[in-house]
Amino acid sequence: MADIALPATPIPAARRLSERAKLILFGVMAFGQFMALLDIQIVAASLNNIQAGLNAGPEEISWVQTAYLMAEIVMIPLSGFLSQALSTRWLFAGSAALFTIASMACGFAWDIHSMIFFRAIQGFVGGAMIPTVFSAGFSMFEGKKAAMIPAILGMVSTLAPTLGPTVGGWITGVADWRWLFFMNVGPGIVITILVPILGKIDDANPAMLKKIDWAHLVGLALCLGSFQYMLEQGPQHEWFNDVGVTTSAWLALVGLLLFLERSFFSKFPLVKLSAFKRPTFALACAFNVVIGFGLYGATYMMPIFLGRVRGYDSLEIGTTVFVTGVAMFFSAPLAARATMFVDQRIVIGAGFTLFALGLWLTSAIGPEWGFWQLFIPQVVRGFSILLCIVPSVSMALGGLSGPDLRYGSGLFNLTRNLGGAIGIALANTWLADGARSHFLRLSEGMGQAAQAGGEMLQGLAAQMPTVDPVRALEMAQSEMGRVVGRQALTLAFDDVFRMMAFLFLGGLLLIPFAEKTQLRDGPVSEH
Repeated sequence: MADIALPATPIPAARRLSERAKLILFGVMAFGQFMALLDIQIVAASLNNIQAGLNAGPEEISWVQTAYLMAEIVMIPLSGFLSQALSTRWLFAGSAALFTIASMACGFAWDIHSMIFFRAIQGFVGGAMIPTVFSAGFSMFEGKKAAMIPAILGMVSTLAPTLGPTVGGWITGVADWRWLFFMNVGPGIVITILVPILGKIDDANPAMLKKIDWAHLVGLALCLGSFQYMLEQGPQHEWFNDVGVTTSAWLALVGLLLFLERSFFSKFPLVKLSAFKRPTFALACAFNVVIGFGLYGATYMMPIFLGRVRGYDSLEIGTTVFVTGVAMFFSAPLAARATMFVDQRIVIGAGFTLFALGLWLTSAIGPEWGFWQLFIPQVVRGFSILLCIVPSVSMALGGLSGPDLRYGSGLFNLTRNLGGAIGIALANTWLADGARSHFLRLSEGMGQAAQAGGEMLQGLAAQMPTVDPVRALEMAQSEMGRVVGRQALTLAFDDVFRMMAFLFLGGLLLIPFAEKTQLRDGPVSEH
């Protein structure tokens, strides 16, 4: 019997690019992702300047960040469908172009309403660049180079939000807050031009655009947008005591039910959940929620402590928290190499343990803590985060290919953003509740030790710069209240960091349920 010649497996377009072209293309796309992530937090230290420049109210200005986050979180899971319909390079190039235009529009905003509208567009189109880089990296590279993808993108994902407030505060200080957005124009134009030129990663299928399930899109947008609004506004309005927050919770539930119904029964779903058929992917997403909770929660809480308790300005805050970013550079090669040659369950277990240790060390924080007291806890936390992210990315995406890789990348990145949104919302709630509780306890303690409290108050009054005894006593009472409030707030920060440490220790309980995975010369293999 004659041998039957089997057709050769076609080589994906991404793998046919030269190594030089692939490296340059990946670098350009990673920088685009960095821009999109940086712009989430770049306005954080400059909201007061933007508020004054646009004559906005205190309730309105928070929407400069909220609008961006709500729009971004909707686009992230849509990126899989759009990259398949338009191709990866044209989706990324188009997103970069629209991101550049939206950035210019934000810089020229004439009132708070125009700013919110343009920020929503900026967040929506920027959201497409975040997961697309992950799927492109795994499509273009194999073996050792593929192991570096999660390490590099993990650094980008963690450095961008850490640097955002510092970079934004510096730009506003030396130029003007409008340059927070104008600074994107030059790099955005370069990325828009280079990505299509450098080469094709995959083929487009524009016919998919004619089969969009609009009900699926409505369900996705309603679910994620309302959920993000609930998390953003909940801590400020005592959660479900507020009609708007309660309404958004119900809308999120309705959107979720519609989204799931369309995901399972639509002939052409916008977001395919097939990646969740792999237990390893589902567990990696669970790990990612915990990682997002700790990463964004700690990144958010530390500047608040340094600003409200220590009274640091944006530059001092940036100098202090930048230690975590420096520590990442040292752990990136170790994390990438360990992921190739060590069972990834061991790597992520070590990462979770060290991150919990870093949070636990921070939970002893005192009102006098500054750069050197925070140095070791931040180094431990910064060093460990890539030991968490790199194996989770490899576990989630290393075993996927084709459309599943695109959809899986969007879903996986979505879980980290959701974890971060939940982490920030709960941390804000815990902080406010804890500060009130500790203030009452400290006040009660001072009331029980009335003699000591009275002597302290008289001592403070004697140091006040006034000869009027009544005025001096009032100033002393105000100062004592400020000191007690500062101590209560510090104790609340201790509680929040301690609870986040317990969450990471709880995440260790999931590791035995993960299958043994190890990346060597190809995609992740599962045994």
